[in-house]
Amino acid sequence: MTTHKIGTQAEWQAARDKLLAMEKELTRRNDELAEKRRGLPWVRVEKDYDFATDEGTKSLPELFDGRSQLLIYHFMFGPKYEAGCPVCSSIADTIDGVIAHLNARDVTMLFVSDAPLAKLQAYKARMGWRFDWASTDGGDFNRDLGFQHPAEEVRAWLEPDPPAPIPTVSAMCGTDPVGYMTERPGLTAFARSDGVVYHTYTTTSRGLEPVMGYYGLLDRAPLGRDEGDPPEFWFRRHDEYGQSS
Repeated sequence: MTTHKIGTQAEWQAARDKLLAMEKELTRRNDELAEKRRGLPWVRVEKDYDFATDEGTKSLPELFDGRSQLLIYHFMFGPKYEAGCPVCSSIADTIDGVIAHLNARDVTMLFVSDAPLAKLQAYKARMGWRFDWASTDGGDFNRDLGFQHPAEEVRAWLEPDPPAPIPTVSAMCGTDPVGYMTERPGLTAFARSDGVVYHTYTTTSRGLEPVMGYYGLLDRAPLGRDEGDPPEFWFRRHDEYGQSS
């Protein structure tokens, strides 16, 4: 038997009306934050970066593909990985279907990782994704933006015991905790105006929830995220659900 509060339709409606007022206030606040986000100063990108792509080597301006805005998701797939991070993979599932809609609004979106292009291409084929995925090909792009860290720095942070669930996730990626944590996830935005590229925005951690579409849906399901405290690591690649962990 459920232990949740049970009420009448009238009681539900009264409580829902109060909640709706709070939701509308949050929506207005989100609109204000979006405006402030767009109002951040732009920083000119002075450094030249090269990326390995399916069409050959491209520069950062060429990644825009003729559009004026560029969104890059920094996918955790380092040189020592054998498979991509399962959380980043869930984000890729979310983004894969919206690329055409972003393109229609003058936005190019793609993924960038530090692993060799051949590894990325093989994993992309396994997952059935259609988005463009570029490799930094040993360059400094992810490091300069704060999404790649030296192994020595990571090792000092992880010792003596890596926090859960890092050993589990690193094993799922075919690497060790140090190799796994040299990479970080993130979303970066760029603008191109008069041939000049500008860095406009970066976020990571819970700032990535807007590209984790399932969380918004789970938040509206009866049991919510139901991840426990501390949260369990429940993520699997979409072709692994139903398999033993």
